[in-house]
Amino acid sequence: MHSIPGPVQVALVFMVSMGLAGTLGGPTIGILKRIGAGQRVRDDGPQRHLQKEGTPTMGGVFLLTAALATAIAADRWFGGAVRLPIVVLAALTAAFAAIGAADDWRKIRRGRSLGLRAREKLALQVIAAAAFAYALLAHRLVESLSPDVAVDPMRIPTAIFWVLAVVATSNAVNMADGLDGLAAGLCAMAGIGFAVLSALSGQREVTVFALALVGACAGFLLFNVHPAKVFMGDVGSLALGAALAGMAAWLDRPVALIGLCLVPFAEELSVIAQVVSFKTTGKRVLRMSPLHHHFELAGWSERQVVWTFWAVGAAAAAVTVVGAMR
Repeated sequence: MHSIPGPVQVALVFMVSMGLAGTLGGPTIGILKRIGAGQRVRDDGPQRHLQKEGTPTMGGVFLLTAALATAIAADRWFGGAVRLPIVVLAALTAAFAAIGAADDWRKIRRGRSLGLRAREKLALQVIAAAAFAYALLAHRLVESLSPDVAVDPMRIPTAIFWVLAVVATSNAVNMADGLDGLAAGLCAMAGIGFAVLSALSGQREVTVFALALVGACAGFLLFNVHPAKVFMGDVGSLALGAALAGMAAWLDRPVALIGLCLVPFAEELSVIAQVVSFKTTGKRVLRMSPLHHHFELAGWSERQVVWTFWAVGAAAAAVTVVGAMR
């Protein structure tokens, strides 16, 4: 454990990350337009989404660049070295970003909304999450300085749990990324929660990483609020979800992960419920999944859905943090 960042350092990390994302946004959007990285919209989705066709995607590239660069630089500046938590969390985020980028690029090349096969994407996610879980387990074994921990039978189930949690959270945020600003706002709120929890635990590196993520999401929202000038794409959403789960794993906060990512998990469960219901009964439980599309087809405007989901996410984050402080 190390001393947590003070108020000035907290503000600086947030502002630098947000400023960097805001600075990189314009040039990145220009490049994405030149290479033809336009969003492909599903024909069976809400009809008003068809006007989003061609909007640049893969904007997560500049969001993540800002977040990771700021986190690494801040950790080096505050602590005199880039420490293991930042390295491992950055590597996890980058690995899932690479998976998302491959998925996005295949969609662009094919000119339709289908990228990597589901089993291909899942296999890559499991491999990346397993590498993270191994690094986390190894770190805790070394940190414990106790030979008895090496044979603790609960270590393996814990590692398996976090592999599943990383993959599930990554895909949950990906499913929540369907409306302008929705996923970035929800991830910013979750990031604030993890920043508070890590500060309370004295985990400076995780605090810095969370603050950098929040700042980058805020900078991205300058370009992503309705009407969006750019979408984050799978390169952004898969990586953000993995980063949130990675912080929860490092802090050993599984319950907090559920609370801070309540809305993305609800989106994911809505898809599962829709598929199971249709395959078993032939009926749909929602007008359309994920959940945000159900409300759109019920007559809500895009802004109404986003602001309502943000409010629920903020409330869930507040309750989670207050509950963890007791």
